[in-house]
Amino acid sequence: MEAEFGGIDEPGSWNAIYQEIRQQSSELPCKLAKLPENKTRNRYRDVSPFDHSRIRLQLGTNDYINASLISVEEARRSYILTQGPLPNTCGHFWEMVWEQRTMGVVMLNRVIEKGSVKCAQYWPPREVREAVFEDTNFKLTLVSEDIKSYYTVRQLELENLSTRETREILHFHYTTWPDFGVPESPASFLNFLFKVRESGCLNSEQGPVVVHCSAGIGRSGTFCLVDTCLLLMSMRKDPSSVHIRDVLLEMRRYRMGLIQTPDQLRFSYLAVIEGARCIMGDASLQESWKELSNEEDVPPEFTPPLPHPRPPGLSVNGTVEPISFFPEIVVAQNDSHTRR
Repeated sequence: MEAEFGGIDEPGSWNAIYQEIRQQSSELPCKLAKLPENKTRNRYRDVSPFDHSRIRLQLGTNDYINASLISVEEARRSYILTQGPLPNTCGHFWEMVWEQRTMGVVMLNRVIEKGSVKCAQYWPPREVREAVFEDTNFKLTLVSEDIKSYYTVRQLELENLSTRETREILHFHYTTWPDFGVPESPASFLNFLFKVRESGCLNSEQGPVVVHCSAGIGRSGTFCLVDTCLLLMSMRKDPSSVHIRDVLLEMRRYRMGLIQTPDQLRFSYLAVIEGARCIMGDASLQESWKELSNEEDVPPEFTPPLPHPRPPGLSVNGTVEPISFFPEIVVAQNDSHTRR
């Protein structure tokens, strides 16, 4: 894998490799996402779940949510990749977490990035501590919040108000990963990934972990690709038989557009190579990742509450107009088609 990385990195061929992956990726039907009644449930008009792998909600008359189940049978790993919730889909999000028996949520974006709203704040702020989603009849309570320099771990209590049953949900929030970019270093990312692993929420005995960024394809795809490749390398007799491109192409059969930029592809290679050294026996690496990550507690006075801005496309009557996600796509003004 290191030799493959060098062969791509030295001549600067990441864009060419990335374009090859895009061309080889599956284009499967996603008709349900395009139905008129589901338009306001999509954050971006050009990021949709495939029909065959979409998550189906069980309450109400409409079972649609922009979320996809990715299952890697050999690794015994399942992920639900989804968009950052919209103001009108926060209740659907928590309904999905409940119905899928999810123990952990991994959030890889901030609510606001570069002045744009990327996600609704779907959990209660510290000052409120509770939120009720009347459309799906769930209540969420913030139990604790452990704030580090580049990530936060929240313990949440999710209550089904219809049955009065409660469950603990862990919320892992990576707060320093830029949109369309990569983390500062593989060390900080791997430290975060192993924190999520250590919680047990990725284990096959649990429901699938929910992973999201804004669209649920770029940063989310990077997280799942690295975790899957490292898991496969630890399971196989010959770790070198794991090929990142093959794993990514397989995962793209379940959700479109995973890994959004050549830089994210390059970073995935770096993170897998670095993580593999730990898996292959260098146990000291995990401690060094923690040191390199500059992981320290942040005093409460330096962590102001997140704002609650009006999302882009939110009209005065509360409906959400999906916008385009892919930066190379220009949306025509009449909204009838897209052109490159």
